[in-house]
Amino acid sequence: MRRLALASVASVIAFLLAGCGGIKSPDLFLVTRTGSGSHAKLTMLVNEEGGIRCNGSKELKLADLQIVKARQIQEELQEPSSNHLILAPRPGSVLEYHVRDENGEVRFSDNSVGQPKVLRELELFVVQAAQQVCHLPE
Repeated sequence: MRRLALASVASVIAFLLAGCGGIKSPDLFLVTRTGSGSHAKLTMLVNEEGGIRCNGSKELKLADLQIVKARQIQEELQEPSSNHLILAPRPGSVLEYHVRDENGEVRFSDNSVGQPKVLRELELFVVQAAQQVCHLPE
């Protein structure tokens, strides 16, 4: 009788995990990129387990090194994000970024003065992940 009860509980848990798509990993960050150019507009959501969605696509998977980089970026974004850092664009700016994570948000442009290193790393991560994982032109 006890085995039957345990088997039933295990079946219910397996059903719930399978039926609901499993346990959802927390998001690391959401990047919205806008600007001039035909491929400037991008929305990228990256989660803790390396899932990535570009422009509402189905979830794709980052490579292991990309997951490590995304986690590093999220950790380094904590201070600027919790301070709600906003850096104005300079003349000639092409791309603008809005990044949200659990700590807050950051807004900056590709040519903003005073960018911490993590924002340049984020820009590179976004371009590489969009091209290599999401197979977008830019």
